[in-house]
Amino acid sequence: MRLATREDLPSIVGIYNSTVASRMVTADTEPVSVASREAWFEAHRPERRPLWVCEDAGGRMAGWVSFSDFYGRPAYGATAEVSIYLHEDYRGKGLGRFLLDQAVAHAPAVGVNTLLGFIFGHNAPSLALFERHGFTRWGDLPRVAVLDGVERDLIILGRRLD
Repeated sequence: MRLATREDLPSIVGIYNSTVASRMVTADTEPVSVASREAWFEAHRPERRPLWVCEDAGGRMAGWVSFSDFYGRPAYGATAEVSIYLHEDYRGKGLGRFLLDQAVAHAPAVGVNTLLGFIFGHNAPSLALFERHGFTRWGDLPRVAVLDGVERDLIILGRRLD
């Protein structure tokens, strides 16, 4: 696991785009372009909102994890949304647990004492992953997303780190 570099962005976007069709992970309904994610990438500064990538022994990107601003107001500076995306070859093999462990452990070093996860209600594997790491349900937003004509719930999971 290491901090992401600009050269990693195409692989980061590729992993993200691999989740779009499943309708389980992201509210994007079409793949995104690398160009459309450049500002997002630049917002991930290592000292406050890091973006890490994880590579396998051969140097292929297996997944990534990031902290993002919550609500974009200064008073929420110690709160971050944590996002985890895995290459399809590495899903269900413990990499998500590893990445979430690392994110939780690193959060205090970047001034984060509250982590949030925004997870679709039908994404049982991700809900279970976060709950196993001490996150609890802090909010339910019923039927706020429409994916292929199906209304989906968004669950907010949170964890205080102090």
